[in-house]
Amino acid sequence: MKLIIATAVAALTLASTAHAAPAQVDRIVSPGPDGKPGMILKGVIVPAGHETFYLSGQLADPIDPAKKAVVDDFGDTKTQTVSVLTKIEALLKSKGYAMADVIKMQAFLAADPKLGKIDFAGFNAGFQTFFGSAANPNTVARSTFQVANLVAPMYLVELEVTAVKLPKK
Repeated sequence: MKLIIATAVAALTLASTAHAAPAQVDRIVSPGPDGKPGMILKGVIVPAGHETFYLSGQLADPIDPAKKAVVDDFGDTKTQTVSVLTKIEALLKSKGYAMADVIKMQAFLAADPKLGKIDFAGFNAGFQTFFGSAANPNTVARSTFQVANLVAPMYLVELEVTAVKLPKK
């Protein structure tokens, strides 16, 4: 009799865990100076079973495809950030992901020749049009690096992202 009860309990335990809702991605919020959630996360915990999409570094597209020789052809840091994030958004969408699925970003910024330094404020302004907004309240764990230069002198911004989601059944 004890064996039958133990077997029934084990079967019920297995059945209940098999139908449990999948764990959600845990975004660890970093408080901003005003006490509200900050622009970037402290970290992210991705539970087992999530699909991961790693995007290589992406660069801005020229404002006018016929002109692509100098920085002005690609725009300032904010313009390039928006261009790169628009490209990333399209890549994500092509594989069934959304910007809200992005959990990690590495940003590489080169100095704007007009400023003589990186334009971190311009980068953040472009970033905020895609993250922590009404359209996408999620934000990401992020590292930002100042680099001497990118692959060509007209590029001021290169972004790598990682996105996760539950696979379709």
